[in-house]
Amino acid sequence: GKTPPPEETCEEAAYLKMLGEKQKPVSIKLADGEVVRGWIEYYDKNMVRLTRENGPNLFIFKHEIMYIAEDSGKRKG
Repeated sequence: GKTPPPEETCEEAAYLKMLGEKQKPVSIKLADGEVVRGWIEYYDKNMVRLTRENGPNLFIFKHEIMYIAEDSGKRKG
């Protein structure tokens, strides 16, 4: 059988919720190859809001996201 697309699984929502609640630093790779870093302040089924320390907040549509990875690097003070 085929696996459902990510937006139809509750794993994605649980993962985003955990990242947001803990304000985990993440790296998001976009479809155009750009990588942005910050933490997920808000999300819904269509987009995420990425809060960045050194720049404006970003609203990113999920279809533009290649992947989200926890940023293991220490937060820069």
